[in-house]
Amino acid sequence: METLLNPSKTPNLFIPKTHLFKPYFLHSNFNPQPHSSFNRRPLSITITCKVKTSQGRKNDGKNISKKIVLTDSAPELSNEEIKAKPKGGGKAWGVIKKFPKRVLAILSNLPLAIGEMFTVAGLMALGTAIDQGESPEYYFQKYPEENPIFGFFTWRWVLTLGFDHMFSSPVFLGTLILLGTSLMACTYTTQIPLVKVARRWSFLQSADSIRKQEFSDTLPQASVSDLGVILMGAGYEVFLKGPSLYAFKGLAGRFAPIGVHLAMLLIMAGGTLSATGSFRGSVTVPQGLNFVMGDVLGPTGFLSTPTEAFNTEVHVNKFYMDYYDSGEVSQFHTDLSLFDMNGKEVMRKTLSVNDPLRYGGITIYQTNWSFSALQILKDGEGPFNLAMAPLTINGDKKLFGTFLPVGDTDSSNVKGISMLARDLQSIVLYDKQGKFAGVRRPNSKLPIEIDGTKIVIVDAIGSSGLT
Repeated sequence: METLLNPSKTPNLFIPKTHLFKPYFLHSNFNPQPHSSFNRRPLSITITCKVKTSQGRKNDGKNISKKIVLTDSAPELSNEEIKAKPKGGGKAWGVIKKFPKRVLAILSNLPLAIGEMFTVAGLMALGTAIDQGESPEYYFQKYPEENPIFGFFTWRWVLTLGFDHMFSSPVFLGTLILLGTSLMACTYTTQIPLVKVARRWSFLQSADSIRKQEFSDTLPQASVSDLGVILMGAGYEVFLKGPSLYAFKGLAGRFAPIGVHLAMLLIMAGGTLSATGSFRGSVTVPQGLNFVMGDVLGPTGFLSTPTEAFNTEVHVNKFYMDYYDSGEVSQFHTDLSLFDMNGKEVMRKTLSVNDPLRYGGITIYQTNWSFSALQILKDGEGPFNLAMAPLTINGDKKLFGTFLPVGDTDSSNVKGISMLARDLQSIVLYDKQGKFAGVRRPNSKLPIEIDGTKIVIVDAIGSSGLT
């Protein structure tokens, strides 16, 4: 390359001869420094270049001229350059675009998901230990401030954090939602891409690429089709493409984590809907009485909405129990009839433990029983219904008793006959002095005389505990 510098309108400056050795770039170290006695002004130089390149023979004799302005100060930016200059808003937009990816990366973090699962398990265990749905007075007495559990846990923790209704409390539901979000993020960012990669067929064409695999071998006399049959017999999925063969096994295992995540999400969604959108209640109804469903059911969350079935009346036709040969209770049953608002029977069923009644989206379970009343005949008169009260003696929770006054009932020291029972099949009787008098079975029609009073046990009326 030959370079010719022809200055015009310049002071007496010595301009050295410049040689450029690279044909595609022009480099100049020329930096004129005029004396301070001269006013600073642009130096206009005309450069005529003759570039010899691979096309130089065709363009021989043609010169390329450019006008370069040298100045001490930086040139002003043009409007186009100002518009092209990146602004601070571009960085902000980049941060906004990266924000979802960062959130997904945080939520799909395995230690975070494990911590959320342990937190949910801990809250569930705490909800099992703390009695649910009781009145505030119950928690005042159970967890007093004067004697806090572990030195800090009192009724304030229970009522403030909603631990009295743990499974619909904001703490539990928030943790459950966070765990569900982590499962979905993990599925989206990790499991689904793994399945896509596993399903991608990869046909290696060159022998070198095959030898670079972790395991490779050479079978000089083998047939690709025969090899495919052998692999299919071993449970592989085989694909042929010309002389190439691709086989994989265990793709179903790639879907297993997605199935587990989906199952967990469905369970948590169902549990959350049940905790926030259902009704719950329990009632103990004596045989022969009835109740209205809506009177005993209360909402459990903000999504609870009553239905027409709440107006259904339930009548307890009969309550009875089955016994083992040893005399212990084996099962208890309740014969129920359901009536609509017009008094028409719409359903009748005998339910028992693990055999509930379902009607109109409402499920009634047999959960408990009690002793309501003892029906007797006194000296041939009656029948009289004596209410049975639960008694606690030496920790025996299933003990019921009643009292039949004998003699002067207006006296301050009333005496009478005591009757005790642990179930509905036998009644133990005691005289006025508290001495054992005998045992009678209901419906036996066998009288017993105590202190001059003849008594017949007609029936033992039980109460059905329904939830």
